[in-house]
Order: sequence, then structure tokens, then C-alpha cells
Amino acid sequence: MQQVLRSGVSRAVGCSRVLSSRPTLRSAPSRATFATRATISVGDKLPNSAFKYFDIEGNMKEITTDALCKGKKVVLLAVPGAFTPTCSLKHLPQFVEKADEIKGKGVDTIACISVNDAFVMDAWGKSVGAGDKIMMLADGNAQFAKAIGVDLDLTDKGLGTRSRRYAMLVDDQVVKVLNLEEGGAFTISSADQILEAISK
Repeated sequence: MQQVLRSGVSRAVGCSRVLSSRPTLRSAPSRATFATRATISVGDKLPNSAFKYFDIEGNMKEITTDALCKGKKVVLLAVPGAFTPTCSLKHLPQFVEKADEIKGKGVDTIACISVNDAFVMDAWGKSVGAGDKIMMLADGNAQFAKAIGVDLDLTDKGLGTRSRRYAMLVDDQVVKVLNLEEGGAFTISSADQILEAISK
């Protein structure tokens, strides 16, 4: 039986537990690819992926990373799940609060990404007052998370594939700052830490 690396259970995020990066051996189907995909790094160009979102008039739209980031400075923050405690009480609200200050540093757009559908992301954005400060982007099939190597396997928790938490600064499609957490931890990806990095 083929053996592949799979992350072990680590710390709790909100009311669920997430997986750490410590590898353990476990049998898996031969088509599993999580262990070999490279994680995006500073200096890499973002792969082109598509997201669903609702505009300010309530119309569902689609936007690609190329359209979002080409010729612009963009802050992307990702969370393991909408409406989870850490994401709803700390991570996203901090970016809502600091949005004007971040944009005052030359950032054109701030976008929040989660492996949820666009309806959930829209409702979540409204619940925290994201308004026109933060774009709420749905990576419904984890296409983008997988493309940049930050997908998180939480199937044993009933959550399917999710994304590791991060905050990144992208300048004309190229990653300039990447604060990537282990699983869903919240230690280095805050709005203040992105502000500090932008200000250097």
C-alpha cells in the first residue's frame, strides 16, 4: 500500500481543530498530491484562479487573480472558514478596522478568501461590516488554495478541504509579503503585522 505524508492533528481554531505541518505516515489513495505540491513563496507570481463574490448591488460576479491583481497592490487574507470564532472575532474584523490605514499605504484592494460559497462569504462580510472595505471572495472548490499549496485537509473533522490562514501583499501579481500560518493558527497574519510590513 502506498504511503503518503499527511499532517497530524494540532491546535484548535475556533470551535474546530486543525492540522499541523508535522508529517505522519498514513495510507491514502494513489492520486493524493498534497504532500508534493510546492507552497507559494515571496517573489512568486500568483497563479490565475477564479473567485465568486457579490458586488455592492447584490449581484454575483466572478473575478480572476489576474483581473484582481494586475497592475495593482492587493492585500489578500485567507481563513479556514467563514463564521468560525477566530476568523470572525479577530482576523477579519481587524482588517475591516484597519482597511483605510492599509489603503492609505498605497494598497488598492483588500480581499478575504475562504473555501466557502459566495452566499456564505457575502453573509459573513455583512455580519462584520466589511461593506466596500473588503472584497469577500469565495474559493468554493479550493482551486486557489490548492494552486498556491496552502490547502488544508480537514475531512476527518467533517470540514473537507480548507485553506491555511495567511495574509499576503501582492504587487502586480507578484507576492511581496507572505505571512503564512501553520494551519489555522493566528500569530503572524494580523492587519497590524501587514501594516508593519508595508511600512518598511
